[in-house]
Amino acid sequence: FFEGAAKAARLHPQADPAKHDVEVLRDLAYRNTGRHEHRLDIYRSSRHAGPMPVVLYLHGGGFRILSKDTHWIMGLVFAKRGYLTILPNYRLAPKHPFPAAMEDAAASYAWVREFAARYGGDPDRLIVAGESAGANLSMAVTAAACFPRDLPYARQVWEAGPVPRVCLPACGILQVSDPERFKRDKPSINRFANDRIGEVSRAYLPDVGALDPAARDFVDPLLLLEGDEEPERPLPPFFTGVGTADPLLPDTRRLAAALERRGIPHEAHYYKGEVHAFHAFVFREAAKQFWKAQFAFLDQHL
Repeated sequence: FFEGAAKAARLHPQADPAKHDVEVLRDLAYRNTGRHEHRLDIYRSSRHAGPMPVVLYLHGGGFRILSKDTHWIMGLVFAKRGYLTILPNYRLAPKHPFPAAMEDAAASYAWVREFAARYGGDPDRLIVAGESAGANLSMAVTAAACFPRDLPYARQVWEAGPVPRVCLPACGILQVSDPERFKRDKPSINRFANDRIGEVSRAYLPDVGALDPAARDFVDPLLLLEGDEEPERPLPPFFTGVGTADPLLPDTRRLAAALERRGIPHEAHYYKGEVHAFHAFVFREAAKQFWKAQFAFLDQHL
């Protein structure tokens, strides 16, 4: 359904990147495996001269569905504002459970650090972004850049270079290992929504008990930020937003509280009555408000 909707939306006249002076470079390999999961698209504006700030956008879909192709609107919106925007695919659960998606997110981060300048980007002004599962991955990559861990994918991020300038995790599922927390905190949660959250967790993390304690930080990055460990490199500013009708709302509230306690510059915006990933419907008023606030935050911190 979502893939079909994304394809249908591309038929709209305003969906043509050329109408916005945006060009798209498709299917560049960021890992030399030959797999389609290890390819990325680059959206860049022809109207903005000089090295552009870079957005690495990690798509959502519960770690199980969707792709860079379904998330073309994110690339287009950022590129229109002068951001070199990079959308990678990554391996999906349940066929590829954790840490596959995290390994691919780390590899795409390292690729951006090495090659973004070749395509007109400024890798020293790198933003890591994503929604839903992509918010989890964007936080996990940011955590790997700030907290050294002796895991191959974490070392790849750590060794790739400085901390991202900003992290943009929207409407995220930020603690995958305990999906039942939503029902404990709100027994009236919609049964369908609760079932979907459980399915996401079981697909991505089929054996919680076997999880390496060092790897938990990259499954549950929220718990890492809620803890007391100080990062070796300072955490960057965070911008996050969520609808109040989103069942994942509590994770964003907890993230905002953790950042406040740590004294990290941040903004958390809550949109009354809006559903999960509402900001993807860019023509709606709440989405326009979200994007306006997000770009203002980026202007401030870049």
